[in-house]
Amino acid sequence: MSLPNHSGSSAFKSFSYIVGTGIKRAAKLSTRNPIEMIVVVLILSSFSYFYLFNLARTSDIFSGTVTRLYPTSVYAPTKDHSFSVVDRTADSTIANNAVKVHLHQIVVSDPKHGVLSRQTLASVLRFQQMAENEIYVPDSTAVNRFAFNKDLCYKTTLPSSYSSHSSDSNSNSNLNSKTSPCFAHSPADIWQDEATLLADKNIRSTIEANLDTAKNVFGDLQLNATYASSVTLSYAFNTTGDYREHLADMWKHKVATLPPADLVSLSNIGQQENVFAWLFIVTRNVIFRVKELIDLADNIDIIVILVGYIMMIATFISLYVNMRAMGSRYTLATAVVFNGFFSFMLALLTVRALGVDVYPVVLAEAIPFLAVTIGFERPFKLTKRVFQFSKETPLTKQEIRTTIMRAVDTVALPIARDCFMEIIVLVLGAKSGISGLEEFCLLSAILLAYDFIIMFTWYTAVLALKLELLRIREINGISADDIKKGTKKSTGYIRRTVIKAFSDDHAAGANTANQKADGPIIGRVKLLMIVGFVVMHIFKFCSAFQSVGPQVNITEPSIAVVLDQLLEQHKASSQASLPLFVQVFPAMPFHVATVNKSFVPDAITRPLEALFDTYAVYIQHPVISKWLTIALFVSLFLNTYLFNVAKQPKQIVEQVNQDKKITNAIESTNNTHIEVTEKQKPTIQSPGPVVSSAVVMSPNHKRSHNHHHSHSHSHNHHSNHHQSDIVRPIDECVALVRTPEMLNDEEVISLVENGKMASYALEKVLGDLQRAVGIRRALISRASITKTLEASALPLENYHYDKVMGACCENVIGYMPIPVGVAGPMNIDGDLIHIPMATTEGCLVASTARGCKAINAGGGASTIVIADGMTRGPCVEFPTILRAAACKLWIENEGNDIVTNAFNSTSRFARLRKLKIALAGKLVFIRFSTTTGDAMGMNMISKGCEKALSIITEHFPDMQIISLSGNYCTDKKPAAINWIEGRGKSVVTEAVIPGAIVEKVLKTTVAALVELNISKNLIGSAMAGSVGGFNAHAANILTAIYLATGQDPAQNVESSNCITLMKAVNDTKDLHISCTMPSIEVGTIGGGTILPPQQSMLDMLGVRGPHPTEPGKNAQRLARIICAAVMAGELSLCAALAAGHLVKAHMAHNRGTQAPTITSGPAPSTGTEPGTCIKS
Repeated sequence: MSLPNHSGSSAFKSFSYIVGTGIKRAAKLSTRNPIEMIVVVLILSSFSYFYLFNLARTSDIFSGTVTRLYPTSVYAPTKDHSFSVVDRTADSTIANNAVKVHLHQIVVSDPKHGVLSRQTLASVLRFQQMAENEIYVPDSTAVNRFAFNKDLCYKTTLPSSYSSHSSDSNSNSNLNSKTSPCFAHSPADIWQDEATLLADKNIRSTIEANLDTAKNVFGDLQLNATYASSVTLSYAFNTTGDYREHLADMWKHKVATLPPADLVSLSNIGQQENVFAWLFIVTRNVIFRVKELIDLADNIDIIVILVGYIMMIATFISLYVNMRAMGSRYTLATAVVFNGFFSFMLALLTVRALGVDVYPVVLAEAIPFLAVTIGFERPFKLTKRVFQFSKETPLTKQEIRTTIMRAVDTVALPIARDCFMEIIVLVLGAKSGISGLEEFCLLSAILLAYDFIIMFTWYTAVLALKLELLRIREINGISADDIKKGTKKSTGYIRRTVIKAFSDDHAAGANTANQKADGPIIGRVKLLMIVGFVVMHIFKFCSAFQSVGPQVNITEPSIAVVLDQLLEQHKASSQASLPLFVQVFPAMPFHVATVNKSFVPDAITRPLEALFDTYAVYIQHPVISKWLTIALFVSLFLNTYLFNVAKQPKQIVEQVNQDKKITNAIESTNNTHIEVTEKQKPTIQSPGPVVSSAVVMSPNHKRSHNHHHSHSHSHNHHSNHHQSDIVRPIDECVALVRTPEMLNDEEVISLVENGKMASYALEKVLGDLQRAVGIRRALISRASITKTLEASALPLENYHYDKVMGACCENVIGYMPIPVGVAGPMNIDGDLIHIPMATTEGCLVASTARGCKAINAGGGASTIVIADGMTRGPCVEFPTILRAAACKLWIENEGNDIVTNAFNSTSRFARLRKLKIALAGKLVFIRFSTTTGDAMGMNMISKGCEKALSIITEHFPDMQIISLSGNYCTDKKPAAINWIEGRGKSVVTEAVIPGAIVEKVLKTTVAALVELNISKNLIGSAMAGSVGGFNAHAANILTAIYLATGQDPAQNVESSNCITLMKAVNDTKDLHISCTMPSIEVGTIGGGTILPPQQSMLDMLGVRGPHPTEPGKNAQRLARIICAAVMAGELSLCAALAAGHLVKAHMAHNRGTQAPTITSGPAPSTGTEPGTCIKS
């Protein structure tokens, strides 16, 4: 017994040795030439996809019909005189000697013009003549070829007693009296040929004379015989025998794919469309097809398939999670998915070459199971082992090919064993003979083989490239400064190249060494799942999606009449003793082509068409052109990059030596205290105040001064760009544009000055926003007349430029600090609120604070929002004033709801409240007023206006849009419409100040304030013709709060509209003051409110961002605060004017001396204390 065991063991070892050797050779070849291997596999997969793509486009599963129809089978036994519908799969009910017939129909339609024209009928008769006599099958000339009339049609042998009058209507061929003509049903029943039709002078009369026949041939035929939407051609094929049935199918396919002529096949029209249109049709048909299958399937089948798809999705998610845990973000997981996809395409191509048809329904059922059972465990196991070995030593000291080959040696044989066992089980399933299971098991076995081969070729090459790029990243991560300091920094170069796609979140293979190796239990479970799947289908425990779909409706007149005639002819023939079995197939749709006259001769157009067809196939095809282009560029780019990177370690060492020499020279210069002049500056020299023509400055001090602005700290960390003082030639600098951290500031400036880099794109190119601002500042300073900006006091550092870029400002050179003061607290609607004010006007904050103090003493201010609606007023034009008036009436009446719904559909917050329409000649101005939530809302309402105008254009096509903003809004301009109708938030506030407080705090009397307000704010403004300016200085307070809270300061024009009223109440003892502001335009989200300083002020007011429960409440509260603060400022200023304090206060505190340019010490105190502008 030992000898057989020894022989079997030796055979197994020999087999294992052969498999192992083959795997090692394939892996070695892939790791030695990874890019070439990747390109080869991509090309093979592309051509496989190209073949399958064209195959899918000609498949009936993607046909242009919405619902796919199956043939209907009818059967007439010997003694029956009518057909009965039978199941097309129930062969046991059909007699073996039954006459078998296929009924194919062609429907030619032209719903727009009808088919009763002489030209259309002539085209149909010509097409019928060609289909019956000129289409031969098969295509090969090496075998006998057959046409419909001569060989394929259904004919019957008539008994001698049968009269010949029954065949008078069917004269498509000349036969002897004992054989009936080919059975066909067409307009030839009325006109024998095209010549007869052309000789017919009255087609209508002929149709009326043959009305019974015409009703069955023409669809939607009207009683007066003037219109019919379609005409039907019916053909009966004798399919008694498998070869005849195959010939009939070939004839049908050849007719359906005829090139466009007078009649165009709808089955073939999809090939004339572009890929995107075809994909849309495919998607639509697949959705309907899936719905159809779900309706036909049992609940248990649907549950099984649904669970399979859920598990498949979980498998993909698990793959990406596991690969990310090993250190790869997306690339390796995506490569594994593509590995499976390539294997699937090659397996489909192989199965197709073997002559096995794999139906889409079988694939839809089996793919989830295939993805779950086969899965991605083998590539994952190989990847994990590769990362484990790569972690043992630094990648810079490893030979990548050796590392991968070690991993392949450890996992190749176990993976081959598991794969071999699974293939054996699937091959047994392919031999089961069960329809569906046989095809799937064969496809799965071939797919496993391809997956195994591609994993140790293509995927191994991907792993080699991955490790090589990681090694390059590790080498490039050691810059010259890092070598000197002994530390490592991440470089920006890797992040801006293709290596970013291959980079890891952590070190390659992090924590993988601690992971446990997969046990054999996983392979056993997967093998059991495959066995269970095969057994389940063998015993038919589950048969998902196997029901028959919708069939052809044989009760339609065009089909029922043909079947009756077919049965009648059969019963009258010598074969009447035999049963008749007929399969009715879906009609082939054709439509009448549109006539396009061409002035170019056919001798010129045909060669051009052939040339363009060749171009379209080989150059414009979406697969071949894109894959080959991508493969070429990837190969060229990676080879060039790897070649250049190979030189970088040497360059780094040379740069380190050069920097050491420069450092030693500078230190030597510092030790000897050599003086340098202005002409010897190495970097950006800030042109400060000139003290002497030869300023004595040590190099260390000079370098520190020069880099004060451009080489600064950004968010408390030092920027990592190159700090060398040597300015390299422009050509060398251009080569380093992709690595801006290797360029110093002077080199970047030279690039901009020489047109190699755009000044406005510095932030994007450099990646360091603060550095970009500093360099732009130097450029502008050197190009200006005064050359003072570079060393000016405009701040640069420690600002949130990431919030500014693309949102608030362009061509940034710094930021402008504005002092921010606080007035209050002020009691507004029962809450004590501190009011931030950004201003450079002395006494403004102090004056407002005094007004807050007086109002608080009277119990505080009360506010109310009486309207909320941002406006936009587009301008449109009509040809006449009558059309303009009609549009106005339509919008104001029946069109109001239509416009409102269109406007509201553009946003969750925009709600149209009011429409105001005005005419000026042929011009129509439409003022949209809408709520905008907590946003100021100009962009929101503009989007809604565009949508509303498009809807109005549908009803008034002659309307021309002049401007989206027609100044009927009105924005950032004084206008009476804002004062009257309101814009934004319309707010009213009031307060009552006791007379004692007026005298004590405001230093005046109630009567004096009332008289001053009437004379100044009311009469004086009226005399000036003011619009909304019936106030003392509302714009002062409003603009200061706007600047502090990030509002649009330009909107202070209309937002400052205010009327201040004062009245003596309570027996003229107390003062009642109110401010009405109808157009305060504010928001708490968007615009300048995204900047952190402005957000902090909104936080202080408690109105930052959108309101969590009531959209718009934060913006309304901000408007209330502004209106109350304006009232405080109005009260204080009017009191100062009444008491004569204004001029004295401003002369004392608002005429400070200008700060000197350079100060050698602290400035002397002026003795002025803040907050004492107006005594209280």
